[in-house]
This record gives sequence, C-alpha cells and structure tokens, in this order.
Amino acid sequence: MDKGRVLLSVTGFHPQRWYDLLSKDREVILEPEGDGDPSITYAVVWKQRPNLLAGLPNLRAIFSIGAGVDHLFQDPNVPDVPIVRVVDPNLSQHMSEYVMWRVMDHHRQGALLRAQQTRKLWHEPMQSVASDVSVGIMGLGQLGRTAAKALLGLGFTVNGWTRRSTDMAGVTAFHGEAGLTPFLNATDILVVLLPLTPDTEGLVNYDLLGKLRRDNRLGGAVLINAGRGKLQRDADIARALDDGTLKEASLDVFQTEPLPETSPLWNHPKVFVTPHAAATSDPTHLVGPMLAQMDAFERGEPLYNLVDRQAGY
Repeated sequence: MDKGRVLLSVTGFHPQRWYDLLSKDREVILEPEGDGDPSITYAVVWKQRPNLLAGLPNLRAIFSIGAGVDHLFQDPNVPDVPIVRVVDPNLSQHMSEYVMWRVMDHHRQGALLRAQQTRKLWHEPMQSVASDVSVGIMGLGQLGRTAAKALLGLGFTVNGWTRRSTDMAGVTAFHGEAGLTPFLNATDILVVLLPLTPDTEGLVNYDLLGKLRRDNRLGGAVLINAGRGKLQRDADIARALDDGTLKEASLDVFQTEPLPETSPLWNHPKVFVTPHAAATSDPTHLVGPMLAQMDAFERGEPLYNLVDRQAGY
C-alpha cells in the first residue's frame, strides 16, 4: 500500500506545528487539489468545513485531533471510512490534573478563602476530609477513568455514571436512565466528562442539577464541566447558582465559545471560568501515534481507538 498524502484541516488550532510534525513522515496538504483529489489517503481534522472530505475516492481513515468527535458529525457528508479518536496518556494526564485541581479547590473552600483575602479577613472555615466527599464522574472513558483513579488516590469517594454498564475498581458504578437519579442523589461534586451526542446534548440542565446532594459537608452541590459545552444549559447553571441549587461551579466549556462577554457566568461570584483549556491537544504527543497507526494500517494491521458511529463516540 503506497503512502498517500495527508489532508490537514484544523480550526481553532494553529496548523503549523501539526503540519511540521506530520511532514516529517508524510506529504501534507491543507486543501485538496480539486474535487475528488485521488492523492489524499488520510485526513487529520478538527472542525473541518462541511463537505471538505466528501468525494475523496482514496480516503482510508480520518483522525480527529481532539478528544471529542461530535465536530465531525456536524458535517452530514462525512465519508464512511474509519474514524480514529485521540486516546493519549498526555491528554488524560492534563484532564486528570484539571479535575483534581478543581475538585480540591471546591473541597478546600478555595472561593471562600479568596473572598476573605480581598477583605483581609482572618477566619478558618471548617474543613472536611476527602473521604467525607462524594465525587460523581459522568463518563468513564479513558479521561474519566484516569481522573477517577487520581481522585481515589486522594481519598475521595468516587461514583461513576455511564450509558452502559461499566465497572472500575473502587468506583461505585451506575448506568443508564435508571441509574442516573441514584447516581446524582449520592454525589456532592459532579464532574462531567461525557461525549456530546444527540442523547447527551443539554443533559446538564436545571432538573438534573436539582438531584445532586446538597445536604453535605461542603455546604452544597458543586458542578465541574470539562467535557463538551453543549452538554450543559448555561442559563440553567446560572439559575441553579442563584437559587442555591448549586453552591459553586467550575466551567471549562460553554454552549457558545468563546464565552460571550454578555454572559453572566463571567462575573458570577460562584463560578470559576477557564477557556476550554482543561486538556489541550498537543501535537508533540499526538502526531507520533497517528503516524504509527497509518504505517501499521498500511502493513495490514487494524486501526484502534475507533469511533462507534452509531453511538457517536
């Protein structure tokens, strides 16, 4: 199998580093040479423009450079070829660090202590131990499992919710629609790491947040979303914070990104905002495995970390 050219199409990422690293082993182009360019055998994409990949007769596989693949399915004409998603220890480590940082900040009353500092107030708040706090993770894929393992190491009680039954040592598992409410009722800090699919869009709404456990050692329920922005309803989160359904929130993703300047979440005293930076795709760590998969595929070996088109992730 001859090496064909790689089409690189990324939006929101600077393409040069991806281009330079891919070019060490493959010929890379940024645009097809006319409709039905037969020279393109692989595509490396993030939020490619609609129809860019349609009609490429020799396209063998598509590689998504982000953890989510919902951006691909926004194009109704994505070719019926294998789609490979990013699964990388570096990406998982970044996400785990973010989750631990935000969980620990809420657990150790970080917002309260920062507010006291601005007032020059010397007051020690009551602190609980990690084992008194239940962290519930929605989504136990590679990112969720790595975060769960780290939280268990810190001593937190960890729950997990998935669409289908999934077991993990040390984690109390819930699954499916029947398991969602019991999962939420047993959770003090909710960490959202789900993929975005038609079934999960808007799932983190006011009704869901109202089922979290508020009578706890933290003094209320906490939301952390580092998954996808369209999993949540921004207005519902603001409402939940205003009426006490939520005590605090850490949000890395939003329905509209960048977060509009008019959003009340920017200045909300109970919200910690980060700019979709929990786990950034780093080409230094991701390009090598992509190229290795291309080489192996051309030797007749199967691709791995494939997207289930029916499930959407």
